[in-house]
Amino acid sequence: QVQLVESGGGLVQPGGSLRLSCKGSGFTLDYYAIGWFRQAPGKEREGVSCISSRSISTYYTDSVKGRFTMSRDNAKNMVYLQMTSLKPEDTAVYYCVREALKDCSGYTVEWGQGTQVTVSS
Repeated sequence: QVQLVESGGGLVQPGGSLRLSCKGSGFTLDYYAIGWFRQAPGKEREGVSCISSRSISTYYTDSVKGRFTMSRDNAKNMVYLQMTSLKPEDTAVYYCVREALKDCSGYTVEWGQGTQVTVSS
């Protein structure tokens, strides 16, 4: 059974940091690009970042560039999103997503259940 399970969300003050983790199972993680998406209340889902299968390429949406860093450990079937200098507008449910190809394409195949990130004082 293919699964993506996120963890690491929580409540953090503005300017704080969190690291989200995503564990994949039921498929060979290093065959695919992995992305992080988020959805805030009342807003459309948006792509946050993506990393290619062998970590050669990494992409970020403009609003998180310089603050978020995505990485992966294929040997552990793990993907991470290090978030720093968090802002209230980063508040959302964050989803780990398996893409269809080795390179980031936006074609999503599998979604995790999501983890809530709340940035508030």
